[in-house]
Amino acid sequence: MAGQETGDRRVAIITGAGSGIGQATATLLLERGWCVAAVDLHAKGLAEIEIGQADGRVLVRELDVTNEAQVVDFVAAVAAKFGRIDGVVNSAGIAADKHVFDTSADLFRKILDVNVVGTFVVGREAARHMAKAHRGAIVNVASVSGLRGSKGRSAYGASKGAVVNLTQVMANDLAPYAIRVNAVAPGPVETPMVKSIHTAADRELYARHTPMRRYAEPREIASVIHFLLDESQASFVTGEIVAVDGGYRGAGIIADPA
Repeated sequence: MAGQETGDRRVAIITGAGSGIGQATATLLLERGWCVAAVDLHAKGLAEIEIGQADGRVLVRELDVTNEAQVVDFVAAVAAKFGRIDGVVNSAGIAADKHVFDTSADLFRKILDVNVVGTFVVGREAARHMAKAHRGAIVNVASVSGLRGSKGRSAYGASKGAVVNLTQVMANDLAPYAIRVNAVAPGPVETPMVKSIHTAADRELYARHTPMRRYAEPREIASVIHFLLDESQASFVTGEIVAVDGGYRGAGIIADPA
């Protein structure tokens, strides 16, 4: 059976694995011996996740995280293939940089659907399987935009604020099943999504107001996600929102611009 072939290797589901933080996390976990079920709405980026393909440690599939039926079927397929689910990384997300007046209700709903509902459904379904084994860890990707207000982020900031609260609620609900739930809240990161919405002026402002004076690389976020997933390192960490932002949240607009 595939589950027997997996043996003691840990298994993680990663959404939004086609690019950015999700792809970096999938690559890092594979390097460290995990089996990975990598999903994205688009297949193009998933093809780049090659490490581990030869030894059966990777399951790659297109998935719409807002489609509950698809998610239920996929999570069941992961459990059947690998025989276990140890971790979930909810990295699928979309963003927009629009003034409140220019943000339509349709756009607001779309961002909430992907960023919040998608995170909830994937986490819930995986937790059903984790609960049977009485172990597991979920890491949601929030944002500093969900921890403090930022211009042009009415929909995105609201969605990530909801992910923060959802993380804490799930941590409480799932603790009796020995399932830990945490989130990372990245600041500016060099991802395709960020590059699509950050103008040159945005980049200059973020660099000026971030004490480390740069954007993060996706792998820097992935390393914190790995820590939170790893039972041997973070066994007593749950309900936490870890800002990985180069000091942005702590300093913000009062950072020394020199």
